[in-house]
Amino acid sequence: MFRIDDTWGTTIGVFVFVIMGMSTIAISLGLVYRRRSGRATTTASLKGKTVLITGASSGIGREAAKDLAQRGARVILACRNLQKASQVASDIEEATGSKSVVVMKVDTSSLASVREFAAKFLAQERRLDVLVLNAGIGGRQKKTLTSDNLELTMATNHFGHFLLTNLLLGLLKASQPSRVVVVSCMIHSNVQTLDIENLNFTKEGTYWPVQAYAQSKACNILFTRYLANLLKDYGVAVNSMCPGFVSSDIFAKSESFIAGYVYNYLAPILAKTVEQGAQTIIQLAASDENPAPTGGFYEDCRVSDNATNLVLDEGLAKKVWEASESLVGLQPEEQHY
Repeated sequence: MFRIDDTWGTTIGVFVFVIMGMSTIAISLGLVYRRRSGRATTTASLKGKTVLITGASSGIGREAAKDLAQRGARVILACRNLQKASQVASDIEEATGSKSVVVMKVDTSSLASVREFAAKFLAQERRLDVLVLNAGIGGRQKKTLTSDNLELTMATNHFGHFLLTNLLLGLLKASQPSRVVVVSCMIHSNVQTLDIENLNFTKEGTYWPVQAYAQSKACNILFTRYLANLLKDYGVAVNSMCPGFVSSDIFAKSESFIAGYVYNYLAPILAKTVEQGAQTIIQLAASDENPAPTGGFYEDCRVSDNATNLVLDEGLAKKVWEASESLVGLQPEEQHY
């Protein structure tokens, strides 16, 4: 006859065994995933080039900025938090020996901030060789509107970048051959249909955090494809990419319990490092291919076949572009295509 403490002892032993087994599997999967991560192979120098990266004060944006500064580029960190970005700029200069890392303030969730930034940038910069649209947030638990009456996730991840690119398009064309790199995500595959009339989640009951994030990432790719087609004869290569599952603070900043759990417990074991996650940005930004490929979706430094049919729909890309023009209030003088 078993005593109750024996039963508990057996139960605890089984539980510990299961946990250890699951941990071993997770660690093994993480090692394999990181080992298979693609790496930038380009050895090109970017001396004399100007690179602008949004959201470069942390994560893959910071790592890309460091690499591109090492290659001799003048790197502009376009960030919301100037104090944090200034420290990052100092760290990059110390690590690379560069004296050309500049910090400028922009909040991509604010159309006024984007317009103010673009005006200042165009006034002080004479060229723009690489534009990396990296800033982003995860979906908020509750729908939040910006001062422009735009849903916060879509505003930060898509609408702000859409406006910024249009405002800088003239300089990108004048600096050809130039590049635009748009950071998207495989989570775009969660979007099965895209309601053009509801890009801003104005319809009651349609907002939820994961959908907002996924929709913003789908719009990133659709925007990329339409822009690439517009600029195919102007020497500007435009590509989107997925960094993969990366242990970055986008999870830590998320209000979602699940995302927080992923960051705190799973990401450090299963995910790529931020340095690994930045590799595809670096390859697309610094590749010495001429002319550079355009209109593609990349993952692990190569063209990915994981883009869904929805984001490859040229007709839908045009509709997203036109709806975005309307929602950001793009003016005739702001159109450079």
